[in-house]
Amino acid sequence: MPSPSTTYPSVGVVIPTRDRAELLRRALASVARQTYPGRIETVVVHDGTPVDETVHRDDARPVHAVANTRTPGLAGARNTGILALATDYVAFCDDDDHWEPTKLARQIERATRPDRPEMITCAMLVDFDGHRTPRLAGTAEVTHARLTRSIMAMLHSSGMLFDRSALLDMGLVNEDIPGSQNEDWDIKLRAASRRPIAHVDEPLITVQWGRSSMFARAWETKNQSFVWMLENHPQISADAHGASRVYGQLAFGEAALGERRSSMRWAGRALRANPLQWRAVAALPVAAGIVRPEQVLNTLHRFGRGV
Repeated sequence: MPSPSTTYPSVGVVIPTRDRAELLRRALASVARQTYPGRIETVVVHDGTPVDETVHRDDARPVHAVANTRTPGLAGARNTGILALATDYVAFCDDDDHWEPTKLARQIERATRPDRPEMITCAMLVDFDGHRTPRLAGTAEVTHARLTRSIMAMLHSSGMLFDRSALLDMGLVNEDIPGSQNEDWDIKLRAASRRPIAHVDEPLITVQWGRSSMFARAWETKNQSFVWMLENHPQISADAHGASRVYGQLAFGEAALGERRSSMRWAGRALRANPLQWRAVAALPVAAGIVRPEQVLNTLHRFGRGV
């Protein structure tokens, strides 16, 4: 009788990490608990920190620990992991997130249908200080046009699964984006420009938002990455709805940095593109110093939302 490793596609899991040993072990445990019967191999990529050999496992679901050999940051770490694998599929998981036991089984079932999608995502459950909120997409397919209008945050990187050969063909995670911010939006746009993204609209991952995130308050690189997205994905600027969203995010980010004039300029552009763009409105009291950006973010995060 053929073994599961020969009758099911193999899956490689890339987990970038930096000084979060306890959270990393939770992520690894969630991978080990997967009900998927095929081979699962995990690469833990240590980014800017010594390699922790204690996570190594040489069993039915091996775990390897390596150092990031590419550009420092999330994008380089993910690419180090992708290139260290030779599996049929590649999945991402951030070290502060974790998976439901059926996550890979549900995604591989979708991946191996006759249309053979190149990228498969799933919905998420947002955990903000114990407040848990499901974020669904309301669709089984995500097109490029939908992604120019919205980043579609529920298609989180920790829920991404790729046909590895297709991923190599479309190009690795972009290491040129400032601070490795919005790299998930970039790769979703690039994937969807080839073929629609298949989506399993079930919250199969739990995403930790708030204080554990490395990037939640990195306003300067957030803003730089949004400008990069506008310059490198002109379809966003061509879509009034998508443009207004990014302009509003830039208005809020500049307000959080205390750049009042710049914030007001971006807010004006956002509202001209879409008078109902709430991000621009939310930026105004922050720019005026009436409200702290953390107050706005914490309120949004309790409902599973971001700016």
